Amino acid sequence: MKRVSDCVFCKIVNKELPADVVYEDEQILAFRDIKPLAPVHVLVIPKRHIESLQATQPSDDQLLGALLGVARQVAKEHNLTGYRVATNIGKDGGQVVNHLHLHVIGGKPLSDLPALG
Repeated sequence: MKRVSDCVFCKIVNKELPADVVYEDEQILAFRDIKPLAPVHVLVIPKRHIESLQATQPSDDQLLGALLGVARQVAKEHNLTGYRVATNIGKDGGQVVNHLHLHVIGGKPLSDLPALG
């Protein structure tokens, strides 16, 4: 799997940094955000380093679908009846960690939710 040595999410995938993991399979890891914006705030990432949604290729479409499927599963396991799934792309889009990740956020009304990082 492609890995970037200074990427915090790659370090989590490789167990070099701790994370509160809620889901893991061969391709995907999901863990609780360390700065949650709501009672449930889980990040769903591919284990393979991909910088952002913009950096994906048509060959990644199955992985992208699997990421959304895991986001749905996380929401179901946390009994969320309403939630947000979001990804930020690039600096201007608010992306802080340059590794593709989906935010699954819920557990409270989200109308006043600040921008994601």
